[in-house]
Amino acid sequence: MNLTIVEYPDKRLREKSIEVECFDETLHTLLDAMYPMMIETNGIGLAAIQVAHPVRVLILNIPDEEGNQPDENLIEIINPVVIETDGETTYQEGCLSVPQFYEDVKRHETIKINYQDRHGNTKSLEADGLLAIAIQHEMDHLEGILFIDKLSYSRRKKFEKEYKRLQKERKGK
Repeated sequence: MNLTIVEYPDKRLREKSIEVECFDETLHTLLDAMYPMMIETNGIGLAAIQVAHPVRVLILNIPDEEGNQPDENLIEIINPVVIETDGETTYQEGCLSVPQFYEDVKRHETIKINYQDRHGNTKSLEADGLLAIAIQHEMDHLEGILFIDKLSYSRRKKFEKEYKRLQKERKGK
């Protein structure tokens, strides 16, 4: 499966993803293709909508203390539902769909979700720290929300100006 990252301002990023009902080879092929793409592009999380598949699927692999992302740390999350949140934290986020831009975003400090694995088995996950932030970031993608949508009006205007400049530079190369 040949995947490419969908980049802002592509309207597909605003689509609301649909629930996965069939846990078959098609889903497994998508998951298996998403993982190397995420690693190759230096991501820690990737939602299926970011590779033009509007289904409620996301993957995560949070780096360890040495900055490595061993395969056994991969988490595949299908049809996630938030059960509980607590606290507030601010973290500087970036996004594979909004390259070269980083901004502070407020998120819940801890999160508990229910989800399904690639075989349709129901699981629960409690997370804090970077994992909690990444889950919330990727779950936003499933709703058609980007981290830049969480910026204040003035920071959003600054982003739009800066992003247009970066796009012109990229086209000029």
